[in-house]
Amino acid sequence: MVGAGGIGCELLKTLALSGFQDIHIVARDAVLRFRPNISITPYHANVKESRFNVDFYKEFDVVLNGLDNLDARRHVNRLCLAADVPLVESGTTGFLGQVTVHLKGKTECYECQPKPAPKTYPVCTITSTPSKDLLFAKLFGDKNLENDLNVRSSDATNLSEHSEDVFECRKGEDIEQYGRRIYDHVFGHNIEVALSNEETWKNRNKPWPIYSKDVFPDKLTKENGKTEKGSTTEDVSAMASLGLKNPQDVWSLAENSRVFYESLRLFFSKRQKEIGNLTFDKDDQLAVEFVTAAANIRASSFGIPLHSLFEAKGIAGNIVHAVATTNAIIAGLIVIEAIKVLKKDSNNYRMTYCLEHPSKKLLLMPVEPYEPNKSCYVCSETPLSLEVNTHHSKLRDFVEKIVKAKLGMNFPVIMSGASIIYEVGEDLEEDMVAIYAANLEKALSELPSPVISGTVLTVEDLQQEFSCRINIKHREEFDEEKEPDGMLLSGRVEAPVDKNSNKPIGNGESTSSALSTEEIQEGERDVEIQETSESAENVTGRKRKLSEVSKGSIPDHSGLPDESSKNQNQLEKLDVDDEDDELIISNDWESLTKKKRL
Repeated sequence: MVGAGGIGCELLKTLALSGFQDIHIVARDAVLRFRPNISITPYHANVKESRFNVDFYKEFDVVLNGLDNLDARRHVNRLCLAADVPLVESGTTGFLGQVTVHLKGKTECYECQPKPAPKTYPVCTITSTPSKDLLFAKLFGDKNLENDLNVRSSDATNLSEHSEDVFECRKGEDIEQYGRRIYDHVFGHNIEVALSNEETWKNRNKPWPIYSKDVFPDKLTKENGKTEKGSTTEDVSAMASLGLKNPQDVWSLAENSRVFYESLRLFFSKRQKEIGNLTFDKDDQLAVEFVTAAANIRASSFGIPLHSLFEAKGIAGNIVHAVATTNAIIAGLIVIEAIKVLKKDSNNYRMTYCLEHPSKKLLLMPVEPYEPNKSCYVCSETPLSLEVNTHHSKLRDFVEKIVKAKLGMNFPVIMSGASIIYEVGEDLEEDMVAIYAANLEKALSELPSPVISGTVLTVEDLQQEFSCRINIKHREEFDEEKEPDGMLLSGRVEAPVDKNSNKPIGNGESTSSALSTEEIQEGERDVEIQETSESAENVTGRKRKLSEVSKGSIPDHSGLPDESSKNQNQLEKLDVDDEDDELIISNDWESLTKKKRL
């Protein structure tokens, strides 16, 4: 088992009641033994740690996923492929859910179908309108990483104290002075800079700048001077320090300002060692308090409705609150499929979808698994193509935006021909670490082994035992609005959800957006499948049933009558990235498909 959250806890209970005697659980949540006759081996750790390698996965007969994020799901999928161990995936979003079965070479893997891309915004939009946790990253994250708050105004007046070191605590400056200066810069000065562009506000309500002198008392220590007795990193809270108890209360501007300052003070007094390495985490109470307060203060400037801490946590963490009944149903379906896998009953494997409203009188929609996607870059080794300005883009941009963000690699090795231009690992010598660090700051065309148009890069993750090839194509210019990354990766590659995306995550949803075209006819139990016609050869991701794969043949549909004129409702499954989720919507491919009764 991987994950012990909403689905995971229900899954553990169902496994125990179903007679499973030896269960291993990898989860960041604590797991306790609750039945003496069942062997439960918990690993309280991150599933991406190096000890959970391919050899670890080979010890098991089946892996059951109850994860809450896309990155970890992809990681487990690749390790299961490398270890040749069956994977049962799952996901829920509110009342919706799904369970899918993945076997190497027989069914599509978790990444065979592209995922919905997260909504992105150009830098100019982010810096002039309310945003989420950019300020958090700038104050507490790695100062060397590029951040959208680094963007400067072209106005010469901004080249003074408001440019380079505004977010650095200055020598001789106490925390109150630092807090006031940050507050005035972000919520006062930046708003005034935005107001200087009169064209922007012709048809919009103008924001109003907020300064600390207008909302803070003369001495903050008198108001916020309470101390926490024996508090640890985990329970440090600005709310507790200020006596704010209900997370569902909407704070006033004054309260938000107090929480902003107090959370800043607590980070520097209680968690000083973490500053410089922090990233926003929805489970970090102090981080959520800071982001909630900052977002609400900014919202006050723009006249946007404020949110409670509870609501803000859901927005910033992309949380769709779980429904326990859905989790229990999905957990039961996982165990059913796991039993089939253990019995090697491949003819009866099913991908099952849990619907909120009945479809053809069904709330549970079973569908046969699909064959592997021949265009999948994970399980079919299909090469990808990258358009990039090789003269301007640095190797760091390629690593952060493509290798890690889009390909989901944790310990990448990048090779150009026989030359290694970048590598991450625990056993690297210091001189090699220095060489690779220097390469990160070089443009692609200036690397020791130049990356230019026509270069084929091989990118590997040794932990995942995953490798892919990327064909490089030089391109001079990119549309900042449509291509904010300054590079374009093409091929059958999904667009993952990062922590800052607006895509909701439910309770561990599954994310394969395969085109499942099954339709359950009214009053019948026959399942129909639609396959792409021979004339639609340009449509990728052609499907076959698992039973067809085992026979090693593709049925000939050339003689089938064209029924595209019929009005058919088809199910397209979309995987939702969350704690345990996936969902189904209708789509119409009449012009591209023919129907066959199984």
